[in-house]
Amino acid sequence: MTRLFDLVRNENGASAAEFALVLPILLIALIGTIDVGLYAWNINQAEKATQTGARWAVATDMVASGLKTYSFAVSGGVPQGTVVDQTAFPGVTCQSNGTTASCTCASGGTCSFPLTADNAAFTRLVTRMAQIDGDITASNVVVTYAWSGLGFSGDPNGPDVAPLTTVSLRNMTYTPLTTLLFQVSVPLPSFAYALTMEDGSGTVSN
Repeated sequence: MTRLFDLVRNENGASAAEFALVLPILLIALIGTIDVGLYAWNINQAEKATQTGARWAVATDMVASGLKTYSFAVSGGVPQGTVVDQTAFPGVTCQSNGTTASCTCASGGTCSFPLTADNAAFTRLVTRMAQIDGDITASNVVVTYAWSGLGFSGDPNGPDVAPLTTVSLRNMTYTPLTTLLFQVSVPLPSFAYALTMEDGSGTVSN
């Protein structure tokens, strides 16, 4: 009976048992803190890639190659030297299905110029962005050319319009360390950055 009483009151190993109970909570808190930092890092990385992509898009070949070569003075009926009206250029959106890029006219608008896409230019853009964030693929990137009122019809040195060029990054995700075994991903917000088109020609950007 005395031995049983001594065994009940024996506190040897109590600290180890308490530590074993607290350890999982400490580990979850530690890994959770790391996850928050990595999530913020991924957001910053994606945002920087989007900014770099916008700079690349305005200083290199236009993805909307039909717009780049179209003369609104010759084929669009816009008087030489005048600003191309928004009705003549409502805007263009270019994106990829993962393998091939394509361009569409802005919703509700009518585009008389060819809606052809330069797949090589789009690939170069995605490649440049992926140098900043390796998780970016062609299906994540959207390039939009919107009317800005800049440029003039019949410009002999480049496109007749200097559109507001927006590069958007969408459908990006982050897989937290705490859910890595279950492959559960957390969506990142969408990103967009806009600059006014420059020369729209070339394969290298500063």
